[in-house]
Amino acid sequence: MKPFVLIAEDESAVSELLLYNLQKEDYEVAIAADGEEALMMIDERAPDLILLDWMLPKVSGIEVCRRIRSGGANPNMPIIMLTARGEESDRIRGLDTGADDYVTKPFSTTELMARVRAVLRRIRPGLKEDKISVGGIVIDRVAHRVMRGEGEIHLGPTEFRLLDYFMQHPGRVFSREQLLDTVWGSDVYVEARTVDVHVGRLRKALRQDGGEDPIRTVRSAGYALRGD
Repeated sequence: MKPFVLIAEDESAVSELLLYNLQKEDYEVAIAADGEEALMMIDERAPDLILLDWMLPKVSGIEVCRRIRSGGANPNMPIIMLTARGEESDRIRGLDTGADDYVTKPFSTTELMARVRAVLRRIRPGLKEDKISVGGIVIDRVAHRVMRGEGEIHLGPTEFRLLDYFMQHPGRVFSREQLLDTVWGSDVYVEARTVDVHVGRLRKALRQDGGEDPIRTVRSAGYALRGD
């Protein structure tokens, strides 16, 4: 079953942008234009996660968050607060009210999608999505397939795990040691140079049709998957 995300946002341009990006990642999505509508929709069907704007009309996002957390059928519903308020005191207030994460506008849609995935994995592990799409690359965990454009990419198990991890954190730079601990496991002894070999294999496979290299090397820091 697809994870169901509710967007509670009164700016139509923002809600349409979020709708497009969430549907592209294969989420089921609904939109509420004010806090009152959001609460009604939550009562009718509890979303797996809500993207909640702070400054909603009728009932504010902070009040919606407070009501969700104060009781009812779904007090543990994951909430990511969206707001133009960037002051530390505002972020603390949002988190203290019960938000699981806090994103300041204007935001990077790539980063926000990564945060959505992270919150769902952390709070509802069973909702870990079967497919992830980043920069034209699609990874299907169930079928163990990778597509780039119209072509299928054939990867070994280590390269598959490596790509999966990169795609969960697009744009973030990981050192060789971090990749070794996460992809290989901290209880396995592997030389750091091994990471370079497998990243090289992954790059070669992803560029089999001559496309742009999606993996960025950051000198003296590590590797990152481009999030464009």
